[in-house]
Amino acid sequence: MTGPSPRVLYITGWMRSGSTLLGNVLNELPGVRHVGELYYLWRNGVLGAGTNSSCGCGLPVRECPLWSGVLAELPEGSEEALAHRMATLQQALLRTRHTPARLAEARGERPTAPGVTELLDHSASVYRQVAALGGDRLIVDGSKYPAEAAALLGRRDLDVRVLHIVRDPRATALSYRSAKDYIDPMSPARSSGYWTAFNLASELVGRTAGGRYLRVRHEDLARDPRGVTTRVLRFAGLDDESPVDAAGRIPLGANHTVTGNPDRLRRGVTQIRPDERWRTELPGTDIAAATAAAAPLLSRYGYPLTPVRPLRSARTDRTAGSARDSGPAARPAAHGTGSPSRGEAA
Repeated sequence: MTGPSPRVLYITGWMRSGSTLLGNVLNELPGVRHVGELYYLWRNGVLGAGTNSSCGCGLPVRECPLWSGVLAELPEGSEEALAHRMATLQQALLRTRHTPARLAEARGERPTAPGVTELLDHSASVYRQVAALGGDRLIVDGSKYPAEAAALLGRRDLDVRVLHIVRDPRATALSYRSAKDYIDPMSPARSSGYWTAFNLASELVGRTAGGRYLRVRHEDLARDPRGVTTRVLRFAGLDDESPVDAAGRIPLGANHTVTGNPDRLRRGVTQIRPDERWRTELPGTDIAAATAAAAPLLSRYGYPLTPVRPLRSARTDRTAGSARDSGPAARPAAHGTGSPSRGEAA
């Protein structure tokens, strides 16, 4: 292999925490590619067996100019067989409970388990292809699998930085109360259970990553989008100005994200601002359930154990995680249906 190692900003943490929005913001910079949840390239993109097989550009992944170019580098006729193999290895080696083992391997404290090198070799190959197709400065991977982040830290042919995004679990519980296009709902207790597991595993990754780990809160991104994105850019090794203006607005164009929050399909000017709707819209019983399952980590991230609930008539701002457009925007139709199998990763 010649040339510089692909630089990867791997986002970890629980879902509905703003990774899609942040990735699409960074995608507006030259030489930066937000690839969405690359973990699902094989199952959703190649096999079409997951919750969504559409690229963020609106085309099926296998017809997208970027991903068809990446997949064209595979041996002819091997796509589906390789995709089945990769999906099998992911399930066997990259579930959340595998994070300690992958970290020990990355640190050289134990032999690498069979299949890990094979899996990561293909991931590294995909990263190199994306770098050659417009992601030469930075690839943003929002897969959010702590075990995968752990394994990638041990690769010497990749420059991996881990970004851990955290959001108040009551806000994610509200987000999961209703179905969202191709994503089915989830109970507050279950959502917060996964929130705790994924964030604990992400913190383990941070202990090994050292200076290659940064944690940010969704709420801080919403209140100071320009400042937080600048901080993320510096962490990722880029000296660009934030593409978000002083008022928190950004025009979002096309992207090439593999799976992810349906909001990845939005276009147009987006206003980033706090979303505190959960304080008035989430029933008290749901707040209690979400709080109980997440209680061990709330204070660590600066979230109150007993949240303030303003009067329901009080005005609450909508957005950041679901990023509301402030003007007309084109939104391609989503392809594929079904429930996300993210819970399988635990």
